[in-house]
Amino acid sequence: MDQNTNQHDDAWLTRAKNNCEWACVRDTCKAVSGMWKRVGGQTPVGLLETYRSARSNSDGMHSDQDVPDSDQSLRILSNLVAAGAFSSIGRTDELLSELLMFTKSVIAIKSSEAIDLIAKVVTSISDASGRVLYESTACITVMLSRVAQVLRSSPRISGPETLKETANRILDHAKTSGLVDHLCLCLATSGSSLISGSSTMLRAASEACRAVWSLINALDVLFVNKSAILFPINALWSPSLHRMEIVDHEQDPFVEAQSTKVVDAMTRAFLKSKPVQVAVYYCFHQRLESAMSCCLQLLSRCCLHNGIIPALLCGLPSSLPVTTVVSGAGDGTIVSEVFSVLSICSSSINKAAQSGEPSNIKCKLTNPSALVRHSCLILAIIAQCLKSSGRNSAIFMLTTSPKKQLARLSVIAHYISDDKTKVSFQTQSASAMLALASILSLESGALVESPISEIAMPLIPRTSALSDHLKFSFRNENELDPGNFSGKLSYWQGVRDGCVGLLDSRLKWGGPLAVQQLCATGIPFLLIGLLGNDVLNDSHGNERVYDRVGLSPIGVVWTVTSICHCLSGGALTFRQILIRNEHIKLITNLICDVHLKLVKCWIGPGGGGAGVRDIINAVVDLLAFPFVALQNAPGLPSATASVSSGFLLNVGSPGQRVCMDDKDIVKAIEEDMGKYIKILVEVGVPGIVLRCLDHMELNDLGRPVAFLAKMVCHRPLALQLVSKGLLDPNRMRRLFDCLSPKEVTLDALMIISDLARMDKGFYEPIKGASLLEFLKCFLSHEDPNMRAKACSALGNMCRHSAYFYSSLARYQIVSILIDRCSDPDKRTRKFACFAIGNAAYHNDVLYEELRRSIPQLANLLQMTEEDKTKANAAGALSNLVRNSDKLCQDIVSKGAIQSLLKLISDCAVFARNPSKNDSVSESPLKIALFSLAKMCAHPLCRQFIRSSPLFSVIGRLQHSPESSIAKYASVIISKVAEP
Repeated sequence: MDQNTNQHDDAWLTRAKNNCEWACVRDTCKAVSGMWKRVGGQTPVGLLETYRSARSNSDGMHSDQDVPDSDQSLRILSNLVAAGAFSSIGRTDELLSELLMFTKSVIAIKSSEAIDLIAKVVTSISDASGRVLYESTACITVMLSRVAQVLRSSPRISGPETLKETANRILDHAKTSGLVDHLCLCLATSGSSLISGSSTMLRAASEACRAVWSLINALDVLFVNKSAILFPINALWSPSLHRMEIVDHEQDPFVEAQSTKVVDAMTRAFLKSKPVQVAVYYCFHQRLESAMSCCLQLLSRCCLHNGIIPALLCGLPSSLPVTTVVSGAGDGTIVSEVFSVLSICSSSINKAAQSGEPSNIKCKLTNPSALVRHSCLILAIIAQCLKSSGRNSAIFMLTTSPKKQLARLSVIAHYISDDKTKVSFQTQSASAMLALASILSLESGALVESPISEIAMPLIPRTSALSDHLKFSFRNENELDPGNFSGKLSYWQGVRDGCVGLLDSRLKWGGPLAVQQLCATGIPFLLIGLLGNDVLNDSHGNERVYDRVGLSPIGVVWTVTSICHCLSGGALTFRQILIRNEHIKLITNLICDVHLKLVKCWIGPGGGGAGVRDIINAVVDLLAFPFVALQNAPGLPSATASVSSGFLLNVGSPGQRVCMDDKDIVKAIEEDMGKYIKILVEVGVPGIVLRCLDHMELNDLGRPVAFLAKMVCHRPLALQLVSKGLLDPNRMRRLFDCLSPKEVTLDALMIISDLARMDKGFYEPIKGASLLEFLKCFLSHEDPNMRAKACSALGNMCRHSAYFYSSLARYQIVSILIDRCSDPDKRTRKFACFAIGNAAYHNDVLYEELRRSIPQLANLLQMTEEDKTKANAAGALSNLVRNSDKLCQDIVSKGAIQSLLKLISDCAVFARNPSKNDSVSESPLKIALFSLAKMCAHPLCRQFIRSSPLFSVIGRLQHSPESSIAKYASVIISKVAEP
């Protein structure tokens, strides 16, 4: 080595020692000086030669000193890189290349072979324990960590290039060299060693995890420097190019980020390799703070990347359906280790608070708050991913042990602090609230009841405390850290998510008193303000501060559901929230096309198709609150015959409970319903909800279609819905698809039925929807509800005119309707009679086809049926002689008149002496008398009535106290007397 080279390298080391940008560099430089002497004063160039020597000897003979020299050289390089010394040397690429090649040569062979090989050339036990692998990965970790720091700050140095350019070149080299694959292989090698019972590779496993996370972190910083990551609600309010790019290409740019590819490689290795899983698991056992922190963040990203990972971390069997509730996260799982980390941090923080110094409980923690934050965030992500996959029980993460459930929820709640003086406490508290809220959200919609809500309620902060957290203005601890700027706990989690999530839980489980207390603090209007971007008015065009509101997609859903719960807090709250045009406009903006596309492309929790479903369902529940309240209030005129429409929305709705708890609210809703409907029309809510169907999977359409079914019952909303394409043939075909959920099809049938019942003006668009073939199939459906709804829809389609008569004949529907009169289901029989009656009402075009119905209708009059069914059958018989005498012979010969007379005779006893509990108006007597009166218009029918032994009953009914009965009886007596 020439003298100039030695001088250059001596100067390089001197600059590294003097250029101390961090406090710890002094100790690093001391260590470097000592190690420098021990390796014979090698220069950086000499260190490279050591690498080359060790790498070239990996396939041949080794001298005794090769591996120890490599080990020490790696440690020196690691410390020099940490000191920033690499920035001024022009051989960075050469250093990194040699380092990667050396690492590859060590880990590219099987674990046992590597250990045997090292054992042959290294005399000491420590050399055979994986130290070289540990030091090489540690060097990579430090180098990549330094790269991330440089990319955040990007200072200039004297020389031809900036630190940023050097850092970029290092990352480019790391990507092209297959570094992540080498590191994953290192984890597999370490895991195999651990499975065999040896712990010699544990440190190497920890450093490999740190190295992978350092690479991901550096690539993230590089990406964020070029493209801001905004929450969808903030991107909605921001006219940014970022938003336009997502909406236009229907993909978040982060999907194509280089860090995503690294996460994908790590995720695949974790799923495929048991040794990799073991290596990661044991990284927590070593209790090294940096390793635990990196593992937590690394696993968080893997959970977001693949939905199988969260279940794997909980130890849930993949063979069982997601709806099967089993005890999860028991001992030996990574989730159990995460809770252990939280317990360790709790002990460390408590000890430090008492002594004023960092504690030494199990492991020394320099920044326990950061470790708490990462632990809580991964628990939140796991819970949210489990929820998104259809798992609805906190037992998946808390086990079935009440003792463990309480302990785990308590250790999270312990970190929810009222101390807002330190930023670390702010983020720690916000993260803990998010973890607690996310785990408790698993109990929403649980199929198996558990006492977890009772355990959790005392742990949720008081209403006043939650209010303070919601109002608090979060500051940024490090404005240079793009992953920690205002409003975010991570790229995908907002600082207010957990607070609104706990509000939702308290409102859901706390009863009416909790709702009233929360409304008294003004929380509903604060929540509205968050959705309305009020916190963001001082952003001055800086996109990064646009996330100051701190609500990710999941936080937005929790905010909307919390507002919905508040609606039951009193008449005043209801009016102040919903009877305001600007509020309805604000809320419906959350389900506009742009926001739904942003949510669909969001790759964090609350994104994708499940996120679109959740935000639409939350907004629909909120907007449907008044409809549900009125339809469930007994005795109100708003509770129409179509009260069963949109039944799915009634289940668990605050609107369903309010009619039982507070009649004043119901009265206020009834008084203001006209105003509310007018606002919905002005804002265009029907059309917005209708467009939501285009953004959802078929299986997710239940709640929005149920809301459409409720809106259709009101003429102004029905008119707008039809004008916006409700009856588009393609849309109807989708709703009536055989794969469509049953509740969707039933509500779609109710929509057709209610529109047809409301006005004949809807007949033409209904015909244009091409529904007759579907209705014909539903008449023979195995589900009796389908058959009944189809009969009802067809009956209403014939209610106002004969518009559909020819279509009924063309599709051969009449014959099937007649068969439904003898259906095993009583509701189907009732509506079949109704449909047949209307099919005969307007003219006699269908009389011949309807002839076969006469004996069926007559039989129903004599059977044990609902009064409404008998009334429909009697009315249908009347209509069969209304327009001509074509069927009079059958009316007489098939026993129709005899059945009517028998029905009248049976009902006459109650008609002459009605009790307080007997309502004549609800009995079929009136319709039967009316039907006989119509039949008296035909001589053949008059003759049969006059000759019947039961005719005398008619005469006695002329003296009925019910005027309408007496009137019809007199008409029959009068007409029968005619020749």
